[in-house]
Formats: sequence, C-alpha cells, structure tokens
Amino acid sequence: MFDYLIVGAGFAGSVLAERLANQAGKRVLILDKRNHIGGNAYDCYNDDGILIHKYGPHIFHTNSERVFEYLTQFTEWRPYEHRVLASVEGKLLPIPINRTTVNLLYGKDLQTDAECQAFFDSVVEPREVCRTSEDVVVSKVGWDLYLKFFRGYTRKQWSLDPSELDAQVTARIPTRTCTDDRYFGDAFQAMPLHGYTRMFERMLSNPNIKIMLNTDYRDILTMIPYREMIFTGPVDQYFNYCYGKLPYRSLEFRHETLDVEQALPVAVVNYPNDHEYTRVTEFKQLTGQKHPKTGVVYEYPRAEGDPYYPIPKPECSALYQKYKELADATPNVHFVGRLATYKYYNMDQVVAQALATFEKMMGTKRERVVLPSAETSQPARPAAPVPTAVAAAGIAANGKTAPVNSNGAATMVSNGHASGATSKGSSAATTAVLDEDDDE
Repeated sequence: MFDYLIVGAGFAGSVLAERLANQAGKRVLILDKRNHIGGNAYDCYNDDGILIHKYGPHIFHTNSERVFEYLTQFTEWRPYEHRVLASVEGKLLPIPINRTTVNLLYGKDLQTDAECQAFFDSVVEPREVCRTSEDVVVSKVGWDLYLKFFRGYTRKQWSLDPSELDAQVTARIPTRTCTDDRYFGDAFQAMPLHGYTRMFERMLSNPNIKIMLNTDYRDILTMIPYREMIFTGPVDQYFNYCYGKLPYRSLEFRHETLDVEQALPVAVVNYPNDHEYTRVTEFKQLTGQKHPKTGVVYEYPRAEGDPYYPIPKPECSALYQKYKELADATPNVHFVGRLATYKYYNMDQVVAQALATFEKMMGTKRERVVLPSAETSQPARPAAPVPTAVAAAGIAANGKTAPVNSNGAATMVSNGHASGATSKGSSAATTAVLDEDDDE
C-alpha cells in the first residue's frame, strides 16, 4: 500500500514526492506517461553529445530565497543571467525594451533614465483601464514599438491579436529606462550545474519513492492500492472532459546540431515579425558546455499538441472554475501545478506551490506564497492487491530514470535494475505534458 500516488514527475510531483518521503516518511509511487522524469524541464544529451532541453529553454530565476535554498539541496548552480535579442528591421535589439533598444532602433543618444522616460512619455497612448494586452503595451511604449516588438510575436504565439487577449499576457513584461539588458531581474538567477534531470534524480533518490514511467495512471488504478492521490496533469482530463476541453496553445520544437562552436550572439533570439517560428535558442550558452558543435531549437506555436499555455480569455477562466469546483469537492485528491490549476507558472512558482501544498497537507504553518495572476468523476480508489508481476518488480526506481523496453511498455526500476513488467494498456506515449514547460 502506497501512502500517495503522484501523477506526473515534473516539478510539482517531484517536489511533493521528495517532501513526503524525506520529511514525512511516506511511501510514494510517482508515475509519468513519458519515458523520463522532470516534466518539461527534462534535459538530455543528443546524438552529438550536446546537452539540450527537449521541450525548449528552461531558465531558472526566482526572488524566493526559500525556493532557491530548497533546490540547492539537489544541485550545484552555474551562475547565469539570461539575455534575449529581438530581430527587428534587420537589427538585433535588446528585449525587454530599454534605453539601448530605443537608441539603436531610432538612432538616438539618450543618456539618462529621465531622457528615456521622456521619450516613452512622448509616444505612449494612455488608457484609463488596461483590459487587453494591446492596451498594456501601447500605454507603456506607444504604437510603433508595440507593432515592431509585440503584435507579430503575440499573433504567432496565440493565433490571436493582442486586442483579443487578457492584459495579463503582457503585463509581466517590463519596460526599462536604464541600460539593464537582462531578461529577468530576480535576485537568484542560475542554471543547475549538471542539468535539470540530474537534479530531479537526486530529488527522487529516497528508497521510499518508487517510479513508474511510460504509464497512464488510469491503467493502474485497479492494480495498485494507495491512500491519497496528487494529480499534476490536466484537470479536465481527470474529470473526463465532462464540461469540455480546456483550451491551450502548444509548441513544436525542431532541434538541430550546427557544425559551429557558437551560432547566436546570446542564448535566445526572438523573431516577432519574420519566419513561422517565434524564437531560436542555443543551449550551450545556457548550460556552459564546451563542445566543437552547437545545438539549437526553433519553436513553432501550434493549436494542437501537448498543452503548454492556458488561453487567457474570460470564457476559458470560467470553464476552469467549473472544473475547480469539482476538484475542490473531490476527497483525497490534491490538484497541483500548471495543468491541474490551469495557470501559467514559472518553475520557482510551481516549487513554491508544491511546498505550500505539502505544508497544508501535513497541517504545518506555511509561509505566504505569491503566485501569478494567471465521465464526471474519477473511479474510486482501488482496494485490489498488487498483481504478482508488479509486486515482483517492486514498482521501484530509487530516483533512477527507467529505460523503455523494446515494445515501449511501462518500465519499472527496482534498486537500479529494469523490469519489463507492464500494466495493461500502457504505452511509450510522450505526448502528455504533466508539468513544467517553457519558463520565459
């Protein structure tokens, strides 16, 4: 009997598994539909030996000392401050928009914050109330910068005009009058020294944590007994889409290895107006890896595919509220993370949410966590005994990523040794996103 069945081995699920095992002495089974742990933060070496982020760039940043110290238990850090350039009218310009951006784009020589602010004041179009993403940007930087940097990118990303999107989409993008060209201003900015996957492996190394990969949780509900569930997958899927599907935008990632040591001037270049893709990322600049070749990824927004970004429209929020009412009324199931709460969270915010959830579950005092302003029920928990094949395999993992067997079925690891035991209907499907994705 497991104390907790955790669905999804990304940040939310892994943090809760680690806390429950290490702090509360609980027996935990964590499973994932993919063939790896780490959710969308998963990184791996490609065929050329370059460390890549399979699901697009994940740059860690936070203002929470508590979150940073928590993760420091499982990784050393490589200091890294993220910088992004945007390709506009044949020039590569810093973004977020700052004084350097204005000077390079318009051939100006603004020397002080006050001069830059005076420029913005001369071009802004004030809005009494900012209801849409267009309102937010135009009220900060005016129409021309909005057209050059934001409208095209937003249309590609969301397949909607900014005038159709909630203000929250662009509200978190800063505009600066100084020359600070860092993408983030957080107090803690760094990358896991040996990658995210290694960090997750250490996080899940307690012998009380067992891992099943290539496994749809619905296939094992009648096979493995447990007391409570932590669900980090899509909340609408849990309730069999009884109110309809929650809408998301998805991404397609096209990875390439280039026969050069460095391809881009910075880690990420955005293309707001050119090309079908929105941006290109060069991973070696994130990871610090030394290699004669380099790996890049092109990101193409898509209407169909893995769920990445909740659509920020009032009707989508209203639909989620109906699912939230079901979730709140479901006993012994905790809904945590992006997909389970239909909100866009950065990685540190997911970690903070998971830590707060653990403290609430244990009845301990929790510190305030600041999160962004972003059939009809599940079958009853089974009381059936663990099947012989599963019991023999130990349903184990000890923090090691289980290999995929030849037929792609669910693979379990016990004390580091793979077992081919499968659950009925399991497959090597890699399309369900169970947690973290792009973090910019």
